[in-house]
Amino acid sequence: MDAFAALDDPVRRSVLRQLRAGPQRVVDLARDHPVSRPAISRHLRHLHQAGLVQVAEQGRERHYSLRTEGLEPVAALLRELRPEAPLVTDHHLDALETEVRRTTRERRASPAPAREESA
Repeated sequence: MDAFAALDDPVRRSVLRQLRAGPQRVVDLARDHPVSRPAISRHLRHLHQAGLVQVAEQGRERHYSLRTEGLEPVAALLRELRPEAPLVTDHHLDALETEVRRTTRERRASPAPAREESA
């Protein structure tokens, strides 16, 4: 299973969000979901196969933690799909600066309009 397929399931996405806080056991992860512990274990197996979680044996317990490196294929696709050009480029800022300078010079060079006095 790849990262894209693993992220397809809302329970697996929720488990990944939980793992952002740090390593957790299956029982801890299952507590917040309306599915059984064996179902959470199956989801964790899929996430592990996709390279999104890692497992550390601590005595009789298995602690799962997030592997953000596994999200790189997803991040790469998102970078590819985003427009690369920023909305405001250096060219735009240079043109704005030129216009401000031109307008400032014109105001200094032209006489101020006469004000009418009210009676």
